Amino acid sequence: MFFLVGLGLFDNKDISLKGIETLKNVDKVYAEFFTSLLFGSSFESIEDLIGKKITVLDRTQVEEESVFLDEAEDADVALITGGDPLIATTHSDFLVECAKRGIDFQVIHGSSIISSAPAISGLQAYTFGKVTTIPFPDLEYNYFPKSPYIAIEENLKMNMHTLVLLDIQAHKDKYMTINEGLENLMTIKDNLDYEGMIQEDTLAVGIARVGSADNIVKAGYIRDLIDFDFGGPLHCIVIPSDLHIVEAEYLVEVAGAPREILDDL
Repeated sequence: MFFLVGLGLFDNKDISLKGIETLKNVDKVYAEFFTSLLFGSSFESIEDLIGKKITVLDRTQVEEESVFLDEAEDADVALITGGDPLIATTHSDFLVECAKRGIDFQVIHGSSIISSAPAISGLQAYTFGKVTTIPFPDLEYNYFPKSPYIAIEENLKMNMHTLVLLDIQAHKDKYMTINEGLENLMTIKDNLDYEGMIQEDTLAVGIARVGSADNIVKAGYIRDLIDFDFGGPLHCIVIPSDLHIVEAEYLVEVAGAPREILDDL
């Protein structure tokens, strides 16, 4: 049987009891951490928790070789990943393959940034639009993909908030910060052939280390957040659309947004 297990947001205490029990009982455990990872726990602490060694796979081994599915035909095998395992489309492909090959499978969900970041931002979850990701630019060619900026604009046109995820290159120990993400958006803005909707005076929310005891949620104008120290990874951004009074009060009182955002509500 194949088990797809989500580890949650930040450390090994986020792993569900069901997940721990499953990992203790399977024959072999594999891990991929290129789509998400836990910053609050060492790899060894997870091994100590479940009482067995974990084999870490790179992207090629996961997406092209998938040896864990071959082994799941004759043994109980688990693949673990940070967050919720089905947020990454790569993982849903594994379930399709299991169904085609007649391999039984079970998914054990974990807490995800997709739900936790909007929640801790204080904005109403049903008013979020399409999620977008800001990738690291190609500085050699001065190439900054415009698609994240355009996705935010499309959401704003529909009066919907945007969750902006930031690039992770775990194999390089490289994690985009909120500051870098906002700087990228401003660089894109400066190179548009029209007047963009996201400017230096646009309200944004920077969110760092969701799920940890020292998480930060800071709201403010982009021009101010660009220089704010959010500390270590992982980071993400929320760009709000029009605010309900309850949302605005949360951003002011909890996230430190300028009180003037309440004036027109």
